[in-house]
Amino acid sequence: MKKPYRSRDDKPFRQKPNDQGDRDNRDAPQDLRARAVENLADLEAKMPGLGARRGALDVLMLLSKGRTLEQAFNDCRSFNTLEGADRAFAFNLVSTTLRRRGALDEIIGQYLDRPLPKKSLEVQDILRLAVAQLLMLETPAHAAVATSVELTGQKRETAGYKGLVNAIARKIADKGKLRLEKLQLRVDTPGWLWRSWERSYGVAKTRAIAEAHLKQAPLDLSLKPGTDPASFQAVEGGLSLAPNHLRLPGNHSVPDLPGFSAGSWWVQDLAASLPVRLLGDVRAKIIFDLCAAPGGKTMQLAASGGDVKAVDVSGERLKRVAENLKRTGLIAETVKADILHWVPEITADAILLDAPCSSTGTIRRNPDVAWARTEDEVRSLAGLQAEFIDRAVRFLKPGGLLVYCTCSLQREEGEDQVKAAFSRHNNLELVPITAADIDNMPGIITHDGNLRTLPSMLPEHGGMDGFFACRFRKT
Repeated sequence: MKKPYRSRDDKPFRQKPNDQGDRDNRDAPQDLRARAVENLADLEAKMPGLGARRGALDVLMLLSKGRTLEQAFNDCRSFNTLEGADRAFAFNLVSTTLRRRGALDEIIGQYLDRPLPKKSLEVQDILRLAVAQLLMLETPAHAAVATSVELTGQKRETAGYKGLVNAIARKIADKGKLRLEKLQLRVDTPGWLWRSWERSYGVAKTRAIAEAHLKQAPLDLSLKPGTDPASFQAVEGGLSLAPNHLRLPGNHSVPDLPGFSAGSWWVQDLAASLPVRLLGDVRAKIIFDLCAAPGGKTMQLAASGGDVKAVDVSGERLKRVAENLKRTGLIAETVKADILHWVPEITADAILLDAPCSSTGTIRRNPDVAWARTEDEVRSLAGLQAEFIDRAVRFLKPGGLLVYCTCSLQREEGEDQVKAAFSRHNNLELVPITAADIDNMPGIITHDGNLRTLPSMLPEHGGMDGFFACRFRKT
């Protein structure tokens, strides 16, 4: 007979609804039948905030099925029915749960006598949401516990764990803060990532990166040339850190910001805007933007006067590029093609290759990335990046510039790619990046003339994404 689950120092909890000796489990089928006829609006009225928790849980479940965080938010029906404070709470709850997943699992594990089975992933996510509310969001204990138990009871597959969720959540509400304070910083970073960063950047910078990942990223906007930053005066706390840039603190509904419908700007992290600057004056030049979606760099190039071809393998993502171009009134040609097989009719004066990568530099704004990536994926992506570089060299005119970049903190996807490219191509030379290229931003040019940003940079202003960029010339 399978051993029942128990919270540490407590009686066992059976996972089957009809197990004897656990009143919550015996009543589960009756609860489920009652819920089947109960109006959901009435349930929400009896338990305010339940809908927001359900939306957050459904987003996490979509992540477990392979969606990215952006896709999960876009596709989740229960989340997209939320409005106002409920929507903001659900978003914050999901972000906090992902950002502190390592700590949450460590705390929960201290109250279980053995790990939950893989088939009980939804129960694990309910517990994560409960503990995030209790320990990180300062949610009143009665609200966090009651809604978590209610969520557990809403499905037959999870109803048998109501007693377990109730007991663990109550114990953590009582003593979890003390246990959280004892955890090491590195618990929220997968071990393989932490070790790779220590090898690349040292202990102190790795700790600074991990600390930066604990905070929500601000919202960066790239302004269309001619846009007056003063038009954002109604948005409190706006700050410009570079030409045609504006940083806004906190969460905002992007379509509701001034200038959205007029196409005065697009969302783009400050670090992501730097690689385009390395191409210099692109007016009237033929520019290939390879792996272009979602299109921030395409719009930068078009706004600078380039004759831009935005190439991407995903038709759906190119549709977003086209929509953004239309909204901003900028012109670029979109091309759906696999770069490994694409044969352009002309060669380019300059190429921007923002290669597919592990995206570990974006964990501040995409906290799901830390736990979604593996070492094997990084190695596989590095092989693909090398092939893309080889193709880009073929597409480039002699004397033309190629900027290779990734939003990754992994050397395999950055510095190591540069060395390997020189070993394969004797017609490439490095064009060192200068302070003037990046508006004299301090500390981001490496000793060998490349660009490297870290999430821990500009800490007084909210940090920036981790990016690598190198500038080649084809001789």
